[in-house]
Amino acid sequence: MTSTRLTRIGIDTGGTFTDVVVARDGALAYFKVPSTPADPSRAILEGIQRAAAGEAGLDVVHGTTVGTNALLERAGARTALVTTAGFEDILVIGRQARPELYNLSVDRPAPIVPPDLAFGVAARIGPAGDEIEPLSDDSLDALVAAIAASGAESVAVSLLFAFANDAHERRVAERLRARGIPVSVSSEILPEYREFERTATVAVNAYLEPKMRTYLGRLEDEARAAGVDQLRVMQSGGGSIAARTAAAEPVRTILSGPAGGVVAARRLARDASLGDLVTFDMGGTSTDVALVADLAFGTTNEARVAGLPVAVPIIDIHTVGAGGGSIARVDAGGALRVGPESAGADPGPACYGKGELPTVTDANVVLGRLGSLLGGQMP
Repeated sequence: MTSTRLTRIGIDTGGTFTDVVVARDGALAYFKVPSTPADPSRAILEGIQRAAAGEAGLDVVHGTTVGTNALLERAGARTALVTTAGFEDILVIGRQARPELYNLSVDRPAPIVPPDLAFGVAARIGPAGDEIEPLSDDSLDALVAAIAASGAESVAVSLLFAFANDAHERRVAERLRARGIPVSVSSEILPEYREFERTATVAVNAYLEPKMRTYLGRLEDEARAAGVDQLRVMQSGGGSIAARTAAAEPVRTILSGPAGGVVAARRLARDASLGDLVTFDMGGTSTDVALVADLAFGTTNEARVAGLPVAVPIIDIHTVGAGGGSIARVDAGGALRVGPESAGADPGPACYGKGELPTVTDANVVLGRLGSLLGGQMP
């Protein structure tokens, strides 16, 4: 039997299963393995080893939900914000626009940077990029000392008009990085005008960066030992980026998994000569829906994820909190409710044999729509 070269492996980590697609010599094969929520890399490596069968020179593209889940669960790093003095409350104040205009009791999500971790620095760049107030060594020394004493695990730096002149941001970042503190800089992540959106985006990046750096760094090392030459990560706007880029700029991956489904649907629509279509991607925790019109999908720079504004390009995907693992219950008023809580991969739906919570998957089994999974491996 002659060996064939494995060209590409696509891996999408979901709440219940991890999907693996193998492209070899123009042919496709696919299978699922149970996800490992405590450490998603375990299921990924199992998929790589099963797909590769000892081959080397592998190219892996990974769709991840690690950043998304960290935002949804508020499980990111303890993050500090450095901004121009007088603008420390920019994330709390936000914009005047309200999500529900006539609701006087709207609950706004708490900012991911606590007010006591917002630091102002006495320095000022003007709108044309001119230096109005210099950044003194004394101000910089005091700032670094205050952040070091705060216990911050990551820092977002977003100074006024840094997109026109990033000199002050670079000085702040250099000093903090010299102390071994992870730093996300707005002039690197999103060098654009609109101060609130720029600050919010770099704050999300800083919030996710330590977790994603640890996860992707470990995954890349273990994948390389398994024969992977190149590990790339799907980004929210379509396309893929190197794992190291994704680790430094995780804000670009917060809809990594769902984006892969939309990109694949567009390719299938083209190959099948279809017209406009709506994609429906149902996972274990949620269902993602998007529109593909004229073989193109829409993108937006004004998305909100977990109630937080994110101004990087993201495919226009609408998410409903109901997937196969979504738990059904009867509320206090006697009405049937489904989700957003999910049984996930462990214990999973009751029909998997480990849990007792009724889910959407269990309903489909009772109705005769589902039998076995994983090609008969899981009854």
